[in-house]
Amino acid sequence: MKVKVISVLEDNYMYLVIEESTRDAIAVDAAVPKRLLEIIRKEDVVLRAILTTHHHWDHARGNEELARLCPGLQVYGADERIGALTHRVAHGQELTFGAIRVRCLFTPCHTSGHMCYFVWEDGCPDPPALFSGDTLFVGGCGKFFEGTAEQMYTNLTQTLGTLPKETKVFCGHECTVRNLKFALKVEPENEMVKKKLAWAKRDEEDLPTVPSTLQEEFLYNPFLRVTEEALQQFTGRTDPVEVLRILRTEKDNFKKPKEQPHPQAVLAFDWGLFSPFLEQK
Repeated sequence: MKVKVISVLEDNYMYLVIEESTRDAIAVDAAVPKRLLEIIRKEDVVLRAILTTHHHWDHARGNEELARLCPGLQVYGADERIGALTHRVAHGQELTFGAIRVRCLFTPCHTSGHMCYFVWEDGCPDPPALFSGDTLFVGGCGKFFEGTAEQMYTNLTQTLGTLPKETKVFCGHECTVRNLKFALKVEPENEMVKKKLAWAKRDEEDLPTVPSTLQEEFLYNPFLRVTEEALQQFTGRTDPVEVLRILRTEKDNFKKPKEQPHPQAVLAFDWGLFSPFLEQK
């Protein structure tokens, strides 16, 4: 099983999971059809199905076009708001695509119909993969748009947190640096947070920071560490659900430090070089 990481839009990820023996493939969150089809042609595979984590446009907007271009394409999801949906799946349901196996994991909160997908290949020694959409990010979790802290706590600690620790996490957005800056505010002495943040900022080439592993996430992701003393001190709470609730509120209000303006731009304003353009407005 091969996973192609495809960066699209501002910071989204869609994925192509390829069964290498048959060259069949399934896509996860096919938001940009043109880009996906380019990868499909390059890899010389046949798209058999789409797994959609939730209905938001930046995860599902390509479904209709792909269904039109690929007759017989199967589209799986847990929310009737997902475009071109052909198979509505339930928690714990298992799907089979050749040697590739998929277990559907219902994680309502970011949206009321959010589904994660746990994927492995029979007889393959490689670690399994979790396509976590906007529920679990590297170093963070999704916003509670249509759910509660209680739901997200169940999602993170029971539904996803009990998967094998070697599971590779492929999330829906590239927001690792922002997440880890917040994690560092929460746990300024956490060496794993410092190390992961330094790695995520390793260059300016915008390289993907996915996948991580579940084992790693428990070391630096504050939303998976709600029973730790440092998290309880930061939030002033001991109940893990309340810790999570306050963490999410703090993260929603967290602002990264403003970047300093370029010195030459400051000089240009001081010298009045922008005045003619400002006056026109």
